[in-house]
Amino acid sequence: MKNKITMINEEKVILMTHMQAYEDHAGKKDIAVANYFRGDYLGYQVLKAVLAMTVVLAMLFGCYVLYDIEFFMKNIYQMDLLEYIKGLAKDYVTIVVIYAVLTYVVYTIRYAKAKKHLKKYYGDLKKLSAMYNKED
Repeated sequence: MKNKITMINEEKVILMTHMQAYEDHAGKKDIAVANYFRGDYLGYQVLKAVLAMTVVLAMLFGCYVLYDIEFFMKNIYQMDLLEYIKGLAKDYVTIVVIYAVLTYVVYTIRYAKAKKHLKKYYGDLKKLSAMYNKED
């Protein structure tokens, strides 16, 4: 049996430590994001945001009606309900469109950052592989 003393390559240890830290923290999120095509990821996030905003606006409207129920009960027959509903629909669409655009912008940036980080990570993997191949 031959005794072979192996020296620790400090550069390799530092690289592996950085890679492991990335995998443990931001890497999990970035990998989950990168599993989607860009359009699918953005569409999914915008759809979730629109549904969430719809629920929130419905709850806010319900709270508003309950808070001022006496006014609604007294004036329900004197109101032009069609105009009131049109106004609510216009406000709803405006808010949801603005929120959807903001969501699209935010998640576009997140997707680009995740791809950038993963590209660097895969580059580090190649660099580490080259170090191991160089040793052999």
